[in-house]
Amino acid sequence: MRRPDEIAFPGHASALAFRFIFITMHKSALALLTALACLCIGVPAPAQTRAAASAPIANTSATAIDPELRELVKQAALDTDSFGDRFDGEVWLADMSRRLEPRVPDARYRVELLKNVHYEAHRAGLSPEVVLAVIDVESNFDQYAISTAGARGLMQVMPFWLKEIGRPGDSLFRVHTNLRLGCTILKYYLEKEKGNLYAALKRYNGTREGEYSLRVDKALRTHWFAQ
Repeated sequence: MRRPDEIAFPGHASALAFRFIFITMHKSALALLTALACLCIGVPAPAQTRAAASAPIANTSATAIDPELRELVKQAALDTDSFGDRFDGEVWLADMSRRLEPRVPDARYRVELLKNVHYEAHRAGLSPEVVLAVIDVESNFDQYAISTAGARGLMQVMPFWLKEIGRPGDSLFRVHTNLRLGCTILKYYLEKEKGNLYAALKRYNGTREGEYSLRVDKALRTHWFAQ
């Protein structure tokens, strides 16, 4: 099922239409076992790190965290709901895999990454395409990206979040963990901004300027738009 939702970006020549897409997919037994194996294996220290394009709002001090947001992230870490609709999922995966291939050549990892993005976005009530655009700008799909402020992984989440939700032993370099927390935080700000994605992105990134939101907008419109 799909629910369209248009969100205006101030200062743009035209309104930006985002579609919150509720697409679900079926995981084969092999894919599930592969995903579980990846999640269970300890993440090695990255061979190299590079500064991410920007650091998210999670860079703020842990003592400044909104209690409501802390509880949402904590609950999100425990959420294990499944999903399925094989046809729609396969169509979406095939399309996005083709677009992502130049930056993520490994086919197996690329498909598993897209499955996780789609699932975590759907679980949080976000458009998977928006999440892909955020990852594009935040880390350029580098699983081991580290910003100058210390934010980590695909969606550039700050390490203190793991302690806040009672999972200090987890790793933000794990795809599942990073996407779960990142999507939950972004959805929280989207709701606080009453659906204004432009404003929510600024809060997620921790910036007062609109450049970051415009960069995500551009990535969405030029590369990660929904078909």
